[in-house]
Order: sequence, then structure tokens, then C-alpha cells
Amino acid sequence: MKITRSLFQCEGLELREDGEGKKKTLSGYAAKFEKLSEPLCGFKEKIRRGAFSESLKSNNIRALWNHNTDWVLGNTKTGTLRLKEDDIGLKFEIDLPDTTIGRDAGVSVSRGDVDGMSFAFETRKQEWNEKDDKNVIRTLIDVNLKEISPTAFPAYSQTKVTARSVKDDYEDHSKEIKAEEEKENQRQIEINQLELRKSITTLKEKECI
Repeated sequence: MKITRSLFQCEGLELREDGEGKKKTLSGYAAKFEKLSEPLCGFKEKIRRGAFSESLKSNNIRALWNHNTDWVLGNTKTGTLRLKEDDIGLKFEIDLPDTTIGRDAGVSVSRGDVDGMSFAFETRKQEWNEKDDKNVIRTLIDVNLKEISPTAFPAYSQTKVTARSVKDDYEDHSKEIKAEEEKENQRQIEINQLELRKSITTLKEKECI
């Protein structure tokens, strides 16, 4: 499976500090349910409620700074990253580390320089609505969530890696449809050939009577 990154404008992304300013907590939504994305590579995307539930039960999910694995902000195993699904979407809290990247992240969010969230995942189950070929919609039903990341680019089209990933997904889906169509065409050819052989056999039997 390929890892895909989806990005969202994260309304309500905020930084909280304790009374002494020592502990800083970043909170907001990493994704929102049933909200259409911007146009991607031939389709739009939305997330169904419950899409992250299996991952939240079993995965050790990381919080990274802009998807950089060298810049870890927290993880669910240690409790420094807390995730839960509610009626709105995937809610998170990150206890920022007292490190250079942790402090920098806090400053960037508090200044409003970074106001988006992204999450990296593998698709386990999805649905495609292609009734209108000008408005194709992919619904993520179950995903294998790997990590979430605050990001300065909360729009699908603004990152090459995201555009490439979603394009691959759509091309794979198109290939699957084409393969199914070819399989069905081959099955129909075989049925027609069988019917033709039956007709020929019947004619020969009548000639022999």
C-alpha cells in the first residue's frame, strides 16, 4: 500500500500554556468528517466518521513537524499525542517537547504562520462516486493512520508529494475499473462463443434427423 498525505485547513488550531509557561499543548483537528477537499487530480475527497477508529485502537501514531521523521513532537504510545474521533473529526492534543523544534513549533502556531494540519495514511477501504464524471468523489471509509503533522501548506494542490500520491490513487482506481471492464468483456465473448457452439450443435443434430 502507498502512503498518502491529506491536508486540511485546521480551524481552531491553538497553543495552550500552563500557568508557568513551561508546558505547551497544541490542539485542534487533524481532519474533519464529511468535508470535501479541494479538487485533486480528477476528484475530490472526504472522510467518513469512523475511518480512523481501528488505527486509534492499535497503532502507535506519531505527531511530526511537517512530516519530517527527524522532528517528532509526540506519539500515542507515550501519551504525548492524544487522538480521538468526535462528531466533527479527528481531534488531537500534542504536548510539545522542550526541544528546539518543539519551541519553534509553538512560536509558529501562536504567530499564525502555521495553521494547517496534514495526516499520512494507507487506504484500507474506500468508495468512489462517479455518477458525475466532472464531480468524482472518493470517500475514505477505513484508513491505516501513520502520523499527523502541523503544516504551513493546508491545501492539497500546494505540495508535490500529496498531488503525486492522490494522482496515483486515482490512476490505480481507473486501472481497476478498466481491468474489470476487460474481464467482463472477455466473459461476454466466452458466453457468445458457447452459445454459438450450442447453436451449431443443434443445427447438426437437426440435419441428422
